[in-house]
Amino acid sequence: QVQLVASGGRLVQAGGSLRLSCTASGRTFSNYAMGWFRQAPGKEREFVASISWDGTLKRYADSVKGRFTASRDNAKNTVYLQMNSLKPEDTAVYYCAADSRRYGSGAYDYWGQGTQVTVSS
Repeated sequence: QVQLVASGGRLVQAGGSLRLSCTASGRTFSNYAMGWFRQAPGKEREFVASISWDGTLKRYADSVKGRFTASRDNAKNTVYLQMNSLKPEDTAVYYCAADSRRYGSGAYDYWGQGTQVTVSS
């Protein structure tokens, strides 16, 4: 079992920046690729970003490319999502998830509880 706790979400003005964190406990964090997802009110959950176990392979949704950056610190069992140039359409609950394939398979085994990001115009 892997427990994931996401944090860092808050209200921010458009154009601002925010860094989300997701800290893992349980099994060895470095065995997992990690992903970030988000769900806006009335919409389905969507993929935002992913990062391989060693940070060498990253993927991003087109809507966040060039603005968001995923990173991780395996010594701290933590993955980050740096969000810059935020837009009102980035408003959502953001979730982190763990994928047991080190370079990611797209199938996530564990999910965190979510953290709310609200971007005001």
